[in-house]
Amino acid sequence: MTPAAVSLRPLRAADLDYLFALMREPEGRRMAAFVPADPDDRAAFDAHWSRLLDSPDVNRIVLVDGVPAGHAAVYGPPGEREVTYWIDRAHRGRGVARAALAALLDLVPERPLHARAVADNTASCRVLTACGFTATGTDRGWAHGRGAEVEEVVFTLR
Repeated sequence: MTPAAVSLRPLRAADLDYLFALMREPEGRRMAAFVPADPDDRAAFDAHWSRLLDSPDVNRIVLVDGVPAGHAAVYGPPGEREVTYWIDRAHRGRGVARAALAALLDLVPERPLHARAVADNTASCRVLTACGFTATGTDRGWAHGRGAEVEEVVFTLR
């Protein structure tokens, strides 16, 4: 089921309270896996996002019918840029991630772009594949959101 309207708008400092709450949600942290060690450290969160707001990275708030429903971004140096997205639990399983990622890819035409997803996050792997990414490898790393080392799939969009 696709929502009526998925759109992106630039991230603003006023969005940080929403993002802080979004990124503390336990199931979302488990799915994303590679998250800060302490989800309650607001000072570290604010410092991180202050740097991002001043960076050339593309950070967008995902909107569903005009209401915040997540975050999507492209970050990193040219040639190594990655996409990331985080969809609010209330909007998962409704096509929001796919629509948001497609809009982000329209906004940022440079290629290649890269992405990573924990191997058992099949929903995210499906979203990336549906948007044209191809699995190009695997990696392993410590994931604070899981409290364990996990395998992730590396994707590339050419």
